[in-house]
Amino acid sequence: MAKMSSRQMWTAKLTGKPGAGRPAATPRRAVPDGELYQKRAFCGLVLGIDPSLRGTGLALVDFQANRMPVLLRCRTVRVPAGRTLAVALAEIHRAVAEFIASGAGVRHVALERTIYVQNFQTAQILGAARGAAIAAAALEGLPVFEYPPLRVKQAVAGTGRASKEQLARSVMALLGHGKALAFDEADAAGVALCHAFTWQP
Repeated sequence: MAKMSSRQMWTAKLTGKPGAGRPAATPRRAVPDGELYQKRAFCGLVLGIDPSLRGTGLALVDFQANRMPVLLRCRTVRVPAGRTLAVALAEIHRAVAEFIASGAGVRHVALERTIYVQNFQTAQILGAARGAAIAAAALEGLPVFEYPPLRVKQAVAGTGRASKEQLARSVMALLGHGKALAFDEADAAGVALCHAFTWQP
């Protein structure tokens, strides 16, 4: 039996003549807008954090049933290089605490986990920045979840090899956000999206 091309199969399907006893191809059901989000288990506010000593990204995202996620606020905590480590950590802690206070009812906090660093000193600095952010959430009694960059990219962009630009575009598309986000803020929003899309109660 000659193999039918996809065009021939669709023609046969639409005309009601599958041909030569071959079963008609079943088209994929169109997914209505918002159905993806109706299936999502998580509802509530998530504070996403992309920790870094000099440029921590923060994004507060609201997840509710039957609609797309909404980005409520985002910010990059910029700490000049001339400021000491202690001052930088205080700025990060203060910014996270302020985001939690302003987003009444924050349910979970999600951070990007550090997987690989070039040297021990960098690892210490990144660990300190993460600690300042986590401490601010812990003092409010909020659950903290950590996700490796690979998992965030897979959940949001569909591939673990996504570039920062690709991840940012995917984040903006999922949020219906027209304004371009800074990379740190897009990464933070990406972590929040990853948490909501993959979290299991």
